[in-house]
Amino acid sequence: MKRKTLLAIVAGILVAGAAFAAVGGYFSPPPSELMTAPVVRGDVEETVLTTGILKPVKLVAVGAQVSGRITSLNAALGDTVKAGDVIAEIDSVTQENDLRTAKAALANVGAQREEKKATLTQAEQTLARQQRMIKQKAVSQADLESAQAEVDTTKAQIEALDAEIIEAQVAVETAEANLGYTRITAPIDGTVLAVVNQEGQTVNANQSTPTIVILGQLDTMTVRAEISEVDVVKVKPGQPVYFTILGDPDRRYEATLESIEPAPESITSDSSVTSSSSSSSSSSSSSSEAIYYNGIFDVPNPDGRLRTYMTAEVHIVLGSAKDVLTIPSAALGAKDRDGKYTVRIADGEGKVSSRGVEVGLNNKIAAEVKSGLREGERVVIGQATASAQASESSGRRGPPPMGF
Repeated sequence: MKRKTLLAIVAGILVAGAAFAAVGGYFSPPPSELMTAPVVRGDVEETVLTTGILKPVKLVAVGAQVSGRITSLNAALGDTVKAGDVIAEIDSVTQENDLRTAKAALANVGAQREEKKATLTQAEQTLARQQRMIKQKAVSQADLESAQAEVDTTKAQIEALDAEIIEAQVAVETAEANLGYTRITAPIDGTVLAVVNQEGQTVNANQSTPTIVILGQLDTMTVRAEISEVDVVKVKPGQPVYFTILGDPDRRYEATLESIEPAPESITSDSSVTSSSSSSSSSSSSSSEAIYYNGIFDVPNPDGRLRTYMTAEVHIVLGSAKDVLTIPSAALGAKDRDGKYTVRIADGEGKVSSRGVEVGLNNKIAAEVKSGLREGERVVIGQATASAQASESSGRRGPPPMGF
């Protein structure tokens, strides 16, 4: 009786163990699977991505050089103007009066000169008479010297008046210029982008040059792209660039990088530029800020689609390769001393081997393969555990057997 009971217990343990093993195998995750990608032909482009601002190729703030009330404004927002067109007029009464005063002063000095010329003629006649009479000893030497002094003095007075005439002429020209400044004309062909002051307003040019309107030439736009200090060492003028705008990301505008500014815009606020020393606090704060250099290039805008201060997503092309063997950048392993990358290759039977591959352009998404791989081979880009598939599979198989 005891022996039969012992055998029953052992048999139960064995059955329970088998059931446990079956259940454990049921819930255990399947083995990991390799993620591979084929070696294919394609294009690879390596670029520096930046953000830029669009501005008109010429942007001019048209201001007033004289003070006064704006009596007329002939430009409205969005108008197209030509160079020389009258944009606004300022009350010119004061300038007209200044011109009349300057002309009167010039005429007065001119009349004084004519008077002195007549005096000089009389003094020269007196001197000639004294010179004839001195030979006859009819006058004294003192009378002759007095006549000579009168001539010399009058000539000097005429020279002084000549200088005053020049000064008066300058005053007249200045008054004429100031009168001309009351008629504000467009310095360039362009479009009115902003009207800052309206008709009837008074502008004061003594404190600062007041802006009446802002003009811009929109047929060509200038892009100022901010290039980080990390990327600026990779780019240079002459490289191709293209950009898109936020409102039309599918349209690509192409151009050529024309120049890179030698210093960032933050140099204008550098205290060491205007003083011999700077505080340590300002130095530490400036060093913690990101540094960007402006890359400049122009792009035609014949249809006016590009607008002032739009944001451009700029790509500066460092290099491109067409119709070359490519693999995902994720397939690249460590780089050896020869400059080659280790790549894992999976054959048709699932076996994996390693191989050194020479890589050209690499934009962190796709890499150009120069040697080491053949088209159609599959490279390992990762390893994944199909836990989700196991979960779905377990759902289809139903619950484990009951009673264990």
